Amino acid sequence: MCAALNAVQMRHRLHASSRDELERYIIDCETLSLAQFYQAPHINVQLNTSTCSWPSPVTTGFPENDHNHVDLFLCERGASAPTIFLLHALMSCSDTGYREWARKFNARGWNACFVHLPFHYSRTPRGFFNGELAISADLVRTAQGLRQAVIELRQLMQIFRERGCREFALWASSYGGWIGALLSFVERDFRFVALMEPIVNIEHAIWECAAAVRLRSQLRQNGITHALVERHFHLTSPMHNKPLCENERVIFAAGDYDQIARGSDIASLHEKWRGSELLRVPQGHFGYLMMPAMFARLIERELL
Repeated sequence: MCAALNAVQMRHRLHASSRDELERYIIDCETLSLAQFYQAPHINVQLNTSTCSWPSPVTTGFPENDHNHVDLFLCERGASAPTIFLLHALMSCSDTGYREWARKFNARGWNACFVHLPFHYSRTPRGFFNGELAISADLVRTAQGLRQAVIELRQLMQIFRERGCREFALWASSYGGWIGALLSFVERDFRFVALMEPIVNIEHAIWECAAAVRLRSQLRQNGITHALVERHFHLTSPMHNKPLCENERVIFAAGDYDQIARGSDIASLHEKWRGSELLRVPQGHFGYLMMPAMFARLIERELL
């Protein structure tokens, strides 16, 4: 899988002005707070029984990506019931499993929303693979995708609040776990935040991870350094902030053999977010044991 990710990144070369563009973007954002960076404009959106969609307030230059889409799975209580957001992994290959989890949450009295994250599923630009553009050497586009996702999720929470919903939850994996962690920095109304193998150590993800060999080669060739990238971490790194909800509401899950979202990095964040819980699961970054283990733990803790 790492080889495949690197092969895809060979399609994305930086250009002579890429470093200057990144530095200008970082300077523009450097003085912003989390609340300012992820400020969510109010929207008026029709909520039907199966889908919800609206133009993103953050644009990336790709029309398909700049109009978001959410698949809705409403329980018998309707929009006012507790609502969970299903945030998928990078280059997630199918929504079949998430639809099954949505039905399980419905059975326990929860609405479920399968969110098409930036550059994935319906938001994949023509000529690209699902999720190909979400993370690349174009760090401005990567950061704007994260910003886009968090702001859109805040707007989705607003939509449900206006219909009587007062409690939310996150079911977030890998890339979705990264986004879920960022969302928890600006929203507090979560009964639980389930972060499964989330990308939390951005330094490792860029400069050490086997899945990013091609990406960091492009950065180095264009003079983009650790120090420059780190200047944006206060807005995009889970390691640099804490959730607004009580830490006890956060449950991490880490794979014993995961070389992408390393267990040691997730354990470090678990210790920083004192009071959170950490599950260990015998799998790598790609496996089928983690979600059932997390679901069972949520039931044990009477969070579902």
